Amino acid sequence: QVQLVESGGGLVQPGGSLRLSCAVSGIIFSLHDMGWYRQAPGKQRELVASISRFGDTNYVDSVKGRFTISRDNAKNTVYLRMNSLTPEDTAVYYCKVLLVGSSWGRGTQVTVSS
Repeated sequence: QVQLVESGGGLVQPGGSLRLSCAVSGIIFSLHDMGWYRQAPGKQRELVASISRFGDTNYVDSVKGRFTISRDNAKNTVYLRMNSLTPEDTAVYYCKVLLVGSSWGRGTQVTVSS
């Protein structure tokens, strides 16, 4: 069974940066595409960034140029570097194996506020 443990969230001022990490176990990590989602209060969960097993990346328009997804297959970990954060980035962030029916982790809270 896939297990995902997100970390690295916190409170940051507008314009600040954070790096989220997601440790993955229970699968052959290098063979799977991964994604970072977020869910803000009162909003639907959205996919903000993805990275294929080959390293190809995609981003939702609202984070392009500010967020960078990466992976370390030796550590079974996927990262999300977030720069130039705004209050609109406030959400719980989740990583996920991009497979139908795969499980969710608990997420990590990111709060952008002055």
